[in-house]
Amino acid sequence: MFEFAWPWVFLLAPLPWVMRRLLPAADSGESALRVSFLGELEGLAGRRAKARLPAWQGQAPFALIWLLLLLAAARPQWIGEAQPLPTSGRDLLLAVDVSGSMDYPDMHWQGEDISRLELVKALFADFIEGRRGDRVGLILFGSQAYLQSPLTFDRHTVRTWLEEAQIGIAGKNTALGDAIGLAVKRLRQRPAQSRVLVLITDGANTAGEIAPATAAKLAAEARVRIYTIGIGAEPAQSGVAAMLGLSPGLDLDEPALREIASLSGGQYFRARSADELQQIGQTLDQLEPVSQKATSARPTYGLHAWPLGLALLASMLLVALQLWPDAWQRLRRRSA
Repeated sequence: MFEFAWPWVFLLAPLPWVMRRLLPAADSGESALRVSFLGELEGLAGRRAKARLPAWQGQAPFALIWLLLLLAAARPQWIGEAQPLPTSGRDLLLAVDVSGSMDYPDMHWQGEDISRLELVKALFADFIEGRRGDRVGLILFGSQAYLQSPLTFDRHTVRTWLEEAQIGIAGKNTALGDAIGLAVKRLRQRPAQSRVLVLITDGANTAGEIAPATAAKLAAEARVRIYTIGIGAEPAQSGVAAMLGLSPGLDLDEPALREIASLSGGQYFRARSADELQQIGQTLDQLEPVSQKATSARPTYGLHAWPLGLALLASMLLVALQLWPDAWQRLRRRSA
């Protein structure tokens, strides 16, 4: 479908005529000789003066150029057929703990013992890819919280940032409250119907400026649901590590994670193994489904370059006629 984006521009069409009527004639400042016996002078010279074109024919090229410029300024465009577009009712931030304890190799995956962070990378990279139609972002936190990837539809980039995350990149401690606060700050700027934070950690809040419960209340006010995931194998009940209090599962503050989820309207999950963490990802997909209402948009193709190009070509031809009038006359005679 053809249409003009700014059709009101055509109201300027009589502007040159109005200016010609209102403004005084230009004075070249040169002396001119006016005679009433032009015919006699032509007879003495043995030739006739050039016949002038009628006024309307002389002004026609300039009027054509003016109309072409107006046509380009009105922004002609072609509206294509409606195309389906992916929509998102969700803004989802994934906050991953990269403190020193996440390097503990108590997870088992595909026949190997791997660290907690490596397991999160392996399973939640696919979780990110599956959020088709949602805006997804990534926060990495340790002693401080950093926005590694802003909310975006580019899920592949977010997955890459997660896979490249390193232990200790944000410090050795755990700032749960700061991570939640940063997520709320980013999510509240988005006009989404559903704002979601998935927080994965293996410890308790040991750093930061904001208490986790306070940050969770701020999230509830901003309508941000928080799903907390506590990762790590069960604490050892016997052995030297248990006697010395060095069991890696002892650091997990499950009551705090449950309180954060409860205050924000989310849910707490415990991941003691790869199977449990994988099941949590599937549960999150059910709690926050990605299916959205289909929308469509019509692509727009601008056509203003065509009349603008024709106006430029016509202007160049007029200049050529003024600079080389004799050559133009010879060309017309040859073509005739």
